[in-house]
Order: sequence, then structure tokens, then C-alpha cells
Amino acid sequence: MARSTQGTPLSRRNVLTAGGAALAALFGLSGCAQDDALAKQAKAGDNKNYVAGDGSVTEFAVADRKSPVELQGTLFDGTAVTSAAFPGKVTVLNFWFAACAPCRVEAPSLEALHQEFKSQGVQFFGVNLRDEKATADAFDKTFNLTYPSFNDKDGAVLLAVSGLVPPGAVPTTLVLDKQGRVASRVLGEIQKGTLKSLIAAAVAE
Repeated sequence: MARSTQGTPLSRRNVLTAGGAALAALFGLSGCAQDDALAKQAKAGDNKNYVAGDGSVTEFAVADRKSPVELQGTLFDGTAVTSAAFPGKVTVLNFWFAACAPCRVEAPSLEALHQEFKSQGVQFFGVNLRDEKATADAFDKTFNLTYPSFNDKDGAVLLAVSGLVPPGAVPTTLVLDKQGRVASRVLGEIQKGTLKSLIAAAVAE
């Protein structure tokens, strides 16, 4: 079963339902639950232009994981990447854009973890949801990021994971196991130690 950081069992159906509602809130779609915290943020009118996650972590037991993620997209350098590159490696997908304050806060930790785990075959990809290439490149330069990002303004990569564990906020970070399945999700700003543990667990499988 999926478990939250509090250790409370969550059914896969409930996780997907909650994630779907949050995804709708992110893009301003109707039909969100009235008591959904992320939806309330989206409607708050505070002009921050993103829905901040609560930092919650969900881990998915091996037996409960869905099928491998299937996606294709283009990196900002023009390289085409598909999920065919995922099997055999643990993959970290971080959904972000430059004006998102928590994305800026967590960027150094993501780069540090990228450096720490790359010798173990772990690959990192950013998934940029809004920015033009110049803006994304400036962000990478500011925070010395060396892993690549998808240009996902069309939402193709985001859509590819929405039926599995939908990112409900920006930033959201997914850890895919060596079979390309979602093993864990951090909704909101990552804590370096927590993400390190999630990645290490996936590497050890």
C-alpha cells in the first residue's frame, strides 16, 4: 500500500483521486473538491501563480506500483528523450519553473543529490512547465544545475504521469524505480535528507 510520511495507509485509489484534484487546481480546472487545500490556494488570489505543496511524501510499495511511465519529450538543448531510457536506472523527475520560489530554494539540494548519485546510475531530469529556453538556462546558470530539463510547456510529460501519480503542485518530485515505475513522490519543496533516502531505497531494490 502507499504510505504517507505519517505512516497512515493510503489506498491507491485515494492517492490518485487526491492527486487528480490537485492537478486540476494547478491548471485552474473546475470540479475540484471544495475542501481541497491546494484548490483553496489556487483560488486565494495571492498572485504567486503556483500552488504550493505541503512537502508530503508518498511511497508506493513494489506490489502496488502501476505500469512503467511512458513519456516522450524534448530537452531545452533539443535532445529528444523517451522513457525507453529509464529501465535499469533510477530516475528522478522534478517539475518546476523559474518563478516558483520553492523551486529556487530546493535547486541546490537537487544538484547536490544529482552529483552524489550519478555514479550509481541515477539520472535526474527537470520538467519545466512554463519557461522559455533563455529563462530556464538562466535558472540553471544561477544554481549551477548540470542535469537537463524537458521543455514541457505543452504539458506532454506532465500528462504522461497524470494517470499514475499526478503532480498536484509545483514543485513536485517523482522517483522512478529501475523498471520506470513511480516509487515515491514529494509534493512541494523537497527536504534533501528525505529525497536522499527515497533515492537510496530505489537504488537498493
